[in-house]
Amino acid sequence: MWAVGILTAVVLLAPIVFLQQKLDRRIDGQLVKIDALAQLPRGEYLKPALLGYHHLGADLLWLQLLQVVGKRKNSGDEYEWMYHALDVITTLDPQYAYSYYVGGVVLTSYGNRVDLSNSLLEKGHRENPSEWNLPFLLGYNHYFYLGNAPKGAEYIGVAARTLGAPDFLPGLATRMYSEAGNPDVALEFLEALWRENPDMAMRERLAVRAKEVIIERDIRLLESAVQQYKSTRGRFPTKLQDLLTSGAVAQIPLEPFGGSYELDTKTGNVSSSTHPKRLKVFRLDKEGRA
Repeated sequence: MWAVGILTAVVLLAPIVFLQQKLDRRIDGQLVKIDALAQLPRGEYLKPALLGYHHLGADLLWLQLLQVVGKRKNSGDEYEWMYHALDVITTLDPQYAYSYYVGGVVLTSYGNRVDLSNSLLEKGHRENPSEWNLPFLLGYNHYFYLGNAPKGAEYIGVAARTLGAPDFLPGLATRMYSEAGNPDVALEFLEALWRENPDMAMRERLAVRAKEVIIERDIRLLESAVQQYKSTRGRFPTKLQDLLTSGAVAQIPLEPFGGSYELDTKTGNVSSSTHPKRLKVFRLDKEGRA
């Protein structure tokens, strides 16, 4: 019975193996392999034809794809062939999580096709909800490539709540929320993580991050009041306490680390004495390399 199964697999996969050998003999192997991958039948049609050996078919197609990825420069439109091949592979084997990850990175970084990358990653996330790196890449794409910080933060938050996610993700998600102008949402997210995480060391780190988000929230509140003060009086206040006497704020919030909030009377900017740098996700494309 075992021998019959092997023979059946060989017969069913013979066309793929034959195609591989034929392509390897061609002078312009890279172009021919790309063309062959682009003309693959859709996964939902190919899968039943493999009669249960679809996982092996996915492995063979993945090996073919790896032979051409990164070996030839393609335009953004030409990367549609890669997306199609990856869609076929992941339809044959929906739990092939690594192919979603690699494909998502390549389609964005090499092909500049964030639309195709997101489509593949969303499919992967639906099929593999226990993989944290797929929503992480979706968050990265939305934040850095599409400029949608709230959506990016939402995906990073999903990744951070996934079992096995690295410890840096909660901090990244809160910085993204804060830059998007949603420190209150970041605090809610941190509180949820704190409740769900039994590790005391991680809880302490989350508590510190929450205080940093509170600073961001307080600074935005105070700076808004400073601008309101200026619009009615024609100048910036000389000290934060002036905001109290003018009625711009009901109280000056306490700095959560025991420091103080300080006003720059020339610019109207407010800062924390203990955390002078505002929360912000580092952007290589806009600020250069450190």
